[in-house]
Amino acid sequence: MHVLIAVDSFKGSLSSQKAGEAITLGIQRVFPEATAEIISMADGGEGTVEAIVHAGRGKVLKTRVTSPLGEEAEAIMGRLPDGTIVLEMASASGLPMVPRHKRNPLLTTTRGTGDLIRAALALQPREILIGIGGSATNDGGAGMAQALGARLLDREGQELSPGGGCLDQLARIDCSELDPRLKETKITVMCDVDNPLCGPRGASAVYGPQKGATPEMVEILDGNLAHFARKIREDLGVDLKDVPGAGAAGGLGMGLLAFTGAQLKTGVEAVLDTVNFDGKLQQADIVITGEGRIDGQSVYGKVPMGVAKRALQYGKPTLAIVGSIGAGSEALYEHGISSILTIVNGPMTLEESMERAFDLTVDAAERGFRILKMAYSDKR
Repeated sequence: MHVLIAVDSFKGSLSSQKAGEAITLGIQRVFPEATAEIISMADGGEGTVEAIVHAGRGKVLKTRVTSPLGEEAEAIMGRLPDGTIVLEMASASGLPMVPRHKRNPLLTTTRGTGDLIRAALALQPREILIGIGGSATNDGGAGMAQALGARLLDREGQELSPGGGCLDQLARIDCSELDPRLKETKITVMCDVDNPLCGPRGASAVYGPQKGATPEMVEILDGNLAHFARKIREDLGVDLKDVPGAGAAGGLGMGLLAFTGAQLKTGVEAVLDTVNFDGKLQQADIVITGEGRIDGQSVYGKVPMGVAKRALQYGKPTLAIVGSIGAGSEALYEHGISSILTIVNGPMTLEESMERAFDLTVDAAERGFRILKMAYSDKR
């Protein structure tokens, strides 16, 4: 038996690789002769660089960038053997970089993400892949654009201050000094949501509160992003307000489309293509996927959904091993997931399950494959 393991990280407890190692141990308790291949997975958020670099046998590089609060910070990027550079905005403009009491999307900036892209361009990449999950920002990518040379000017011809709170002051966009290397570089954005820029499903309404936005701030930010989109349409000639994914990462999806010529792609699909998942899938008898919490939202571009859809195309059964199961998870059964197992094996707190995640994952994999062994025995 050959098992292909492609799970997302269990946030705060297990990396994708560690979760795969735990699952392998559980499988081999039941089928000692089984072989397993672990593919580190991510969907564009935190851990994307680590996952792709590990799967592609690349190298992690470090660079200095501007934090969401305008301070100096260190960010990472990955370089693959074929010259592809992998970035994650979470390492430059991510929510964990901002202490909870300082979270204010009126002020936080994506400038660090622009710094990161500029550092990647200096390496003359074949392609840049950038994951945009986990942001602390709601500035539509304004800071990113400014770091790459775009000028966002108010009525007096002065540069806008950082953050989404001042976008209503934007009077003119000047791209005459935008980094020319952008036109020569293919940029693919790995995005795990399809939210438009504005409205009830927009960046501000859906994700603003977790970044510190009050209801009053949400209203301001939503209007400011709409204004930014209008100026992009007027000055750059592209209408992006209603493009699916434009609202990802506080509107950074729109900013990347407008200023870098990027293409948006579902994060998990981009990762699967980069690691040659289909080629590895053909040798597998069964596929294991999973994530920290699976629920109805997992249908929308999360790792288990992407993995299961690919496996279904090749007629391979898929088992999901997850930290917890939430409402609506049964929807995954319609898209290739054969069964879902939680690692929680009795009453325990979230903290305890996270602390014991490795051993609990080993146990869950063992339980799943003992059931599978019964099915094999019945066939005989």
